[in-house]
Amino acid sequence: MRKGLFVLLLLLGGCQPSPIEVTPTPELVVTSMFEGFGAVEEAETAVSTPTALPILPTQAVAEEETAVSASNTIREISILYTNDEHGWMLGTEKGAGAANLLGLWQEVEGYQPNGSTIILSGGDMWTGPAISTWFQGESMAQVMNQMGYAAAAVGNHEFDFGLDVLRQRAEESSFPFVSANIRRKSDGSVPTDLGIQPYVLQTVNEVVVGIIGLTTTTTPVTTNPVNVSEFEFIDYATALEDVVPQAKAAGAELILVPAHICRAEVMALAQQIGALGVHLLGGGHCNELFAETVNGMVVLESGGNMGSYAWATLQFDTATDEVVASAVGVRQNQDGVADAGLAETVGGWETAVSAELDVVIGYSENGLEQRGAAMQNLVTNAWLDAFPTADAAITNLGGFRAPLPPGEITLGGLITVLPFSNVIVDVAMTGKQLRELFMLADGEAAIGGLDRVQGQLTLTRTGEIVDPGKIYHVLVNDFMYAGGDNYGVLAVYDPNAYNTSVDWRQPVIDWLLAQELSAERPLEAVIGNQ
Repeated sequence: MRKGLFVLLLLLGGCQPSPIEVTPTPELVVTSMFEGFGAVEEAETAVSTPTALPILPTQAVAEEETAVSASNTIREISILYTNDEHGWMLGTEKGAGAANLLGLWQEVEGYQPNGSTIILSGGDMWTGPAISTWFQGESMAQVMNQMGYAAAAVGNHEFDFGLDVLRQRAEESSFPFVSANIRRKSDGSVPTDLGIQPYVLQTVNEVVVGIIGLTTTTTPVTTNPVNVSEFEFIDYATALEDVVPQAKAAGAELILVPAHICRAEVMALAQQIGALGVHLLGGGHCNELFAETVNGMVVLESGGNMGSYAWATLQFDTATDEVVASAVGVRQNQDGVADAGLAETVGGWETAVSAELDVVIGYSENGLEQRGAAMQNLVTNAWLDAFPTADAAITNLGGFRAPLPPGEITLGGLITVLPFSNVIVDVAMTGKQLRELFMLADGEAAIGGLDRVQGQLTLTRTGEIVDPGKIYHVLVNDFMYAGGDNYGVLAVYDPNAYNTSVDWRQPVIDWLLAQELSAERPLEAVIGNQ
């Protein structure tokens, strides 16, 4: 049985964990702004929507009944914006999935295909629960096609499965992938052969819209650095200064920039690029929820995991190429009647993933917190159990992507918790280097096999104090060894580290199976014995 599970795991490849998500600002400012006709600004209290938080009531802005010129040069464009979807087509809770979101757009936003609405993504579309990760994003690409996305920025996790898969997902998606700041080191070009464009033009309600993407400059350390070694991620403002004039020269009248960058970067960039004529700048990567206007442009971000969305309505004067009025806001994915067609598609993928991954490997009475001590100990101690000659195990917390729910633990459930297909690497280092690594990782990673006793770093198995001159073997994941999450020192310590080729989840699966867990013998009853 274990051999069969191991073979299943080998089908996955190339995705890597991101750093711990930044906690978004709790105060949300929602603005209704009518340039040239007066302005109204309303502040509301809200909380962003990372996976673990409850969904809040719907938030929206009351649109001011201000008359816009009756001139036939005015065109209304609506933008619906999501980011960091991470494959959560089923939602993080019932009634908050992709089908509900589409139903909400149809009912509340009046969304119709080929109308005056543009749906944009700020990137990180695929890596997450097993229903997407197991199929390397193919299922999520189909779902987003059916929802009618117009374009998506390239997020760092779009590189998780490697360049060949990225190219394949781009071919399967009916919407373009855009990023103006991904450049080949060899010649400075955007990698269009992967399906990535610096910008695209689309005509919406008789307005030529230029959509320009941006990708976080931290990508080399937030996906496997090996997957992006041939690229550089140039400064956002520099990229826009280059590409916005190109888009305008090609006919763009309205400029929208979906970007996989955090709120602080969005705000700073909005101040930098005021003269470029960008009308909307979206964010991503940090799963923050906001919508407002800064320096004359709309800035927004949707939260994440399809649990909410941001929206903007722009009144565009084709005579002056100016936005003369705008309204913005955010809404939770609540109370939407699921679109029947999309629900059927999601159900089909749910059946497919269940057929392959609905294999029970354990039982937990209460479940485990996403990055709690018990979860960390489960993973690192399972590694050490599988590799008894190793002295310690360290794995970055960004790889823990969901809590382990109570009840039966399935292979699919474990993949949802640990979605990245890393492999374990054995790194040899001196005791001095191990102490340095411990200081770097303490509080930022799960650490097994090491303790601090009266100020001394000791080995858990033997109680031996770490000797600065002795050689120790430390298990890490290949993402870290490649320099991910700024662990570049690992390759310096041991340039020829041993790649075990063992999937990082396999020891966890093996350990859980060996415990013969059940409702009568839950994980909680034995986890202290690791």
